[in-house]
Amino acid sequence: MAYDEVTAARVRKLLAGQRHVAEKKMMGGLCFMVDNTMCCTVSGRGGMLIRVGSEAHARMLEEPHTSPMEMRGRVMSGFVRVAPEGYRSDAELKRWVKRGLDFVASIPRESKPKNAAPRKAADKTKAKATTKAKPTAKTAPRGQARKGPRR
Repeated sequence: MAYDEVTAARVRKLLAGQRHVAEKKMMGGLCFMVDNTMCCTVSGRGGMLIRVGSEAHARMLEEPHTSPMEMRGRVMSGFVRVAPEGYRSDAELKRWVKRGLDFVASIPRESKPKNAAPRKAADKTKAKATTKAKPTAKTAPRGQARKGPRR
């Protein structure tokens, strides 16, 4: 089932002022990532998935038109499903997207980049020269049987 294109366009409009926003097709819909962290998803099963965090999960389920997010029979703590009736007006949609953005903003950022730059070739040769080579056990070449008893 395809996600609701109209709702996706409305969410795009709300996130237009944010930095580092990306869209990815995942979880049966269109996921909006902010700073490489899932914020909200326009679901293919109808409605939206909003990331609110574990602490706010129970409180958000008390809101009208919400239900727990289930994936393969498990309730996903920290996410709520909002039915389309819960975000019909622009103000309601803005409120739900803001809750997702607030959660993303509350996550501490990593101090190091995930992909460190590769070391230079000179550094690699220096590292090889300083480390001692470990003796390796003799093994038969691949595809050939060993002769004699196995130890």
